[in-house]
Order: sequence, then structure tokens, then C-alpha cells
Amino acid sequence: MKHLKIYLMLLGFSIFTGVTFNLAKYTVGFFSPSSAAAWRFGLAGAVMLLILVFREGIHLKILKGNAAPYTLLGLVGIFGFNTLFFAGLKYTSPVNGSLIMGLNPLLTTIFSRMILKDKISSRQIVGIVLAFIGVFLVITQGSLEVIRTLSISGGDILILGGNICWALYGVLGRRYVKQGTAMSTTTYTMLVGAVALIIVSLFSSNPVPVPDIPLEAWGAIAFMALFTSVLGYLWWNQGIKEIGAAKTSLFFNLVPVVTMTNSFVMGTPITLFQWIGAIFVISGVVAASGIIVFTNMNAERQPVVK
Repeated sequence: MKHLKIYLMLLGFSIFTGVTFNLAKYTVGFFSPSSAAAWRFGLAGAVMLLILVFREGIHLKILKGNAAPYTLLGLVGIFGFNTLFFAGLKYTSPVNGSLIMGLNPLLTTIFSRMILKDKISSRQIVGIVLAFIGVFLVITQGSLEVIRTLSISGGDILILGGNICWALYGVLGRRYVKQGTAMSTTTYTMLVGAVALIIVSLFSSNPVPVPDIPLEAWGAIAFMALFTSVLGYLWWNQGIKEIGAAKTSLFFNLVPVVTMTNSFVMGTPITLFQWIGAIFVISGVVAASGIIVFTNMNAERQPVVK
């Protein structure tokens, strides 16, 4: 399969992000939103820089040529997304937050069309619809009461803003970064975002003094930095580079399913609607990406008419 490796990477991204959603909610009980994000990306940025130096080296020509795009992406996709995401989790419920983040593939597809002039295929539309229905079922558990009680709060608006930043991060990267690898793009944008987050965190206070923050909270920060930020962002950028922003963004819909599975492992029963929702989500991702893979494979087998 032509893109099997990329799809496995994006599946890994979904798993790490699904776990991170719960970890982020936990950490904002001890850190301010900007401080939690600053610790996470300060560590992640340092690790990414070391990896870049040893694997690819620093290419000053590419760095200078992409200085403006890297700065823009760092401020939008790292600083903007994480500041709004952590802040939103502090003021909104997991139900509302997850539902809003489930709109990411739709937003990415819209921005891809507006900025990149990408065509939206019927398979992508089917995949987005199926995945969104699945996310909706997983979050609401098919309960009309949950649907009726959904409300828009300040936290919801913050999460939506973060969602827009995340969608733009992928689309603008494809539009403006020239000759940069997934690793270099991830590293430099992460460093820009980390610096901005650290500066803002200097003017905020944590709910708990740093010496009193438990080891578990620091462990959560380390996990998010090394797995979600380093590996996750690398895999996400590689996916965008090879299969496009719209198809890559569909894997964000797997995040609520991962959260559901994690809850099951922790002993929480899974309802019928959650199972049905998971099937819809997976079907949506396969419809928009897997089918295209097989189609491309078949196309490659066709003889070239000269």
C-alpha cells in the first residue's frame, strides 16, 4: 500500500492526542494554560532541535527562506492553538470541547479549498459526514438530553478558536513553506511557538506553586511533550506533505474514539451508541483515505498510453 506507513503514523497521532485530551484537562488543575503549554513545548522544542541537528543538520538557506512562514506557523499552530486549547479546557466541558474539535476536518477542507484551491472529492465529503456523525454519537452517546443541554460558553469559543488555528497550521504550511522537510518545519515552528508561550507564561500564575506540583502532573507534561508534540507533530506534518491537509485532518476524528477506548480500559462501560459512533468514525476515515489508496494502486497498474 502506497501510503500505509503514513496512515499508521497518523493513527499513532490520533492515539497520542486522544490520551493528551485527558492529560491536558488534568494539568490545568496545577498549571496555568500558558505555563502548561510552555513547559510542554519548551521541552519538545529542545528535543526536536537535537533530533534535527543530528539527522538533517541546520540548512541556513532553507531557514532564511522560510523564516516568515515558520514564524507565522509557530504563532498560529503552536502558540495560538495550545493557548486557546488549554484555556478552553479550563472553562468548558469535555462534551462541548470534543464536539467542537470534531469539526477540524470540515474546517481544514474548507481552508484547503479557499487557500490551496484543493478540489473536494465526493469521497472526502462522504468521509467527513460519516466521521462527524460518529464523533457526534460518541460524544452525546445518542442522548437527546445531552444534545439539548449543549450550550455555548466562553470556553467553547476558545476551543473553536484553537480548532481554527490547528486547521490553518496544516493548510498554511503547505501554502508557504518551500523546500522544508517535515522535521525542519516541525522544529522551527515549535521553537517559535515555545518562545511565545514562555514569554506569556512569565506573566501568569499557576493554581499550585511549582514546588508543590505532583510528579504525576510533570509526567503528563513530559508525555505530551515527547509523544504528542515531538512524534505527533512530526507525523502530522509528514501526513500533510504526502497525502494533503484534508485527508490528514480526518484522523483527528479518531481522537474521541481513542478517549472512549481509554475509558473502557480504565473500567468505564461503553454504550451501544459509542460503539456505533466508533464504527462511523473509522468508516469515515477509510472512505476518505483508504479507498483512495486502493484507487491509486489500481491506477498505477494501468498501462501508460503513449
